[in-house]
Amino acid sequence: MFDITALQKAITGINVETNPQIVRQKSRDFFWYSPVLKRQLEHVTANAIVTPKTEAEVAEVLAACFELEIPVTTRGSGTGNYGQAMPLAGGIVLNLAEMNAVKAIRNGSVIAEAGAIMADIDLATRAHSNQEIRLHPSTYRTATIGGFIAGGSGGVGSINWGGLRDPGNVIRTRVLTMEATPRVLDLTGDDLQRVSHAYGTNGIITEVEIPLSAAYDWIDVLVGFDTVLAAASFAQSLGLQDGILTKEIAAIAAPVPYDYFLRHQKFLKRETSVVVTMVAPHAMSAFEAFCQRSRAEILYRSDLASDEDLKSLPPAYELAWNHTTLRGLRVDPSITYLQTLYPHPDSLQHIAEMIDLFGDEVPLHTEVSRFNGNIISFGLPIVRFTTEERLAEIIALHEDHGVPVFNPHRYTLEEGGMKQSNPVQLSFKREADPKGLLNPGKMIAWEDPNYNFDSDKMYLFPGLDQN
Repeated sequence: MFDITALQKAITGINVETNPQIVRQKSRDFFWYSPVLKRQLEHVTANAIVTPKTEAEVAEVLAACFELEIPVTTRGSGTGNYGQAMPLAGGIVLNLAEMNAVKAIRNGSVIAEAGAIMADIDLATRAHSNQEIRLHPSTYRTATIGGFIAGGSGGVGSINWGGLRDPGNVIRTRVLTMEATPRVLDLTGDDLQRVSHAYGTNGIITEVEIPLSAAYDWIDVLVGFDTVLAAASFAQSLGLQDGILTKEIAAIAAPVPYDYFLRHQKFLKRETSVVVTMVAPHAMSAFEAFCQRSRAEILYRSDLASDEDLKSLPPAYELAWNHTTLRGLRVDPSITYLQTLYPHPDSLQHIAEMIDLFGDEVPLHTEVSRFNGNIISFGLPIVRFTTEERLAEIIALHEDHGVPVFNPHRYTLEEGGMKQSNPVQLSFKREADPKGLLNPGKMIAWEDPNYNFDSDKMYLFPGLDQN
């Protein structure tokens, strides 16, 4: 279908992998979190994997693919959950793993190539000046910074800094267009929204500049509660404590922690709901006092753990965000999850309604974050999956009760509810990718000329300014 042989001749010296097994492996992400996407995308594979080592090589690949009309889907580490990095139309997967240099560390920011692993960036910034990345996903030890910006939304650190949608959380992106002669665009300010959470549909991110904050030797703490509503209430109240510095606050309903956090199981009881936190060392005494006032039981803290436990236990961030579901899937492959928002100022009321409505069919998992200047709870609840029809009913019931769902069982930007397309976004797509070769099939507005941009749906990443 696509002339990969001609491509290899055009980009001599750049690694092109055509082994079907390796190509299939590199054509996949964590789409299998969703039974719906697993059914829809299981067959998807590229024709080849191309691995450039420099921005100049990226430009060479894009120019050749443009001439040969070969689709290009960019990949970091493939840790996304919605098929973002899966080549629906075949073609090549552009693997940026070799572009992983940390190029500059400054007071308050770092510049890195798109393929740099986030944990490796932190190793460099901590060694340089005791600074660390503000936000990272639970896949911190494997995720790339370019992939996070192109496919993520928030994560560990969002309790202090909000999400990637918030101004200041990305300083600059360097982007290549998909044209006969690819152009380099340095995007800043509001222009960053052109490529943030856009799945690489309108430009290839090759370099990023992101802000840093002071680094701490965060203490992992697990706190236990008799009810999940008490856990969620504590989590949200903790997020409101201006003087207690935390980096992560998640509330998770029993029996999920006991059943799924196997290496922490000796600290837990099956009937206990848990709040997972990361606390700065200097804030621990205040945190302990807050727990006492809240009648909350500290079950585990890493600063008092044995050397054996410290070696064997995963960090707190690998119990939270999407890792909660990942650990569950290892125990029970039939489960799945949702992504929700419990709106301010009635977050706890919405949470209580969902607990009453679904019980153990949809065990609660909230992540406390800053959103539009307020402390709110996002949800990543587990769903005990039965049928696609029932999953659709569960989503509809959430939305009927005023709880927006950012649907992780859809692979397009618009249907997932994270990224809003509008005429300005589409115009930029036409400018940066005139043949529509970048990650085809992921932007409905490009595929459907009759697409209706008017929607009352809530999106985390708004459309670009039309003024």
